[in-house]
Amino acid sequence: MLRKTLLALAVASALVACGKSDKAPEAGKAAASATADAKGKGEDKKLATLQVASEDIIKVESNALASGPVITGSIEPERKADLRAEVPAVIMQVLKENGEPVKKGDLLVRLDDTSLRDSMSSAQEAVRASTQSLEQAERVLARQKTLKSSGMVSSQVLEDAEVRRNNAQSDLSAARARLVAANQQLSRTLVRAPFDGIVSERKVSAGDTAQIGKELVKVVDPNSMRFEGRVSADKVGVVKAGQIVQFAINGYPGQTFSGKVKRVDPAANPVTRQVEVLVDFADKNLPRVAGLFAEGRIEAESTSALMVPESAIVKQGDDVYAWKIKDKALAKAKLDIGMRDARTGAWQVRTGLATGDIVMRTPSSGFRDGQKVEMQAPKAVASASTPAAVSKGN
Repeated sequence: MLRKTLLALAVASALVACGKSDKAPEAGKAAASATADAKGKGEDKKLATLQVASEDIIKVESNALASGPVITGSIEPERKADLRAEVPAVIMQVLKENGEPVKKGDLLVRLDDTSLRDSMSSAQEAVRASTQSLEQAERVLARQKTLKSSGMVSSQVLEDAEVRRNNAQSDLSAARARLVAANQQLSRTLVRAPFDGIVSERKVSAGDTAQIGKELVKVVDPNSMRFEGRVSADKVGVVKAGQIVQFAINGYPGQTFSGKVKRVDPAANPVTRQVEVLVDFADKNLPRVAGLFAEGRIEAESTSALMVPESAIVKQGDDVYAWKIKDKALAKAKLDIGMRDARTGAWQVRTGLATGDIVMRTPSSGFRDGQKVEMQAPKAVASASTPAAVSKGN
């Protein structure tokens, strides 16, 4: 009985020892895992070095900053014609549609000329009759002069013949004037293009009744486009003819147009208190559509200022900053910006940067203050004459 009891105790002790030996490796694995996690977190906290190429940076320099009053308005053609009916008639035919090019003298609209042709025929007949009356009066006058020289008629008879001749001349002049007026009215039934251009608006169709003054067709010359802008009256004192104007046109995104001030209106608008300024395009890069909104700035004066492109500026709420490279590390530079140059799109920097500073051209949201920066060497361009590398294995 005692031997059985001792054997049971020995077996129990062996089992306890085995349990402890099995748990030891698991505890070791857990400790190793915790150490690895801590090491990984420490590596995450360490910032990676930023590799930067020469095209990724910009050197801050002083450039000319053009300043002046803002000008807003629209693009309008200098040559434009609003063709209206000059005679009351029915529209017989419209030969041009919107957007079609026309040449000077091209027929655009034809009006009914029936009644006007009758008037012209009547005027022609009146001229013919007046001409015959004048010829007859001149023959009578000539005969009376012959008889008077022979003493066969009195002076009164001769004077009466001269009066009839003069009246016949007046009647002929009046008939000819009526014929010219009738012919002019007839010509007004044919509406023609006054110059080379494009039909911008057709306002009638065949069958419409046109009264005198009714709008028929609008024609514009697309080669005569100009910027008809307006400037605030309190800024017009610095605007002069010949000044450069840089402006953008709605409908032409990404393009900047250049022009020169041609004329400044001598009177301000009594309602808006703005002054009209006409600007001619400086080159042949003209928009082909009239009525587009345009906005720009007149370069009334030019000053030297630190300029930074818009791509290098980061705006976060009310804060504006740029990422500067200093001592081979990134540094956030808070900026105080001023005016925007309409020519280049760059912004004036009042404070925060100095001449010669290096800033990132296009900052990333992942940049961190103090992050190390390493400049990459420019890549060598292989020449076609460079011999190919020979493999060591051959």
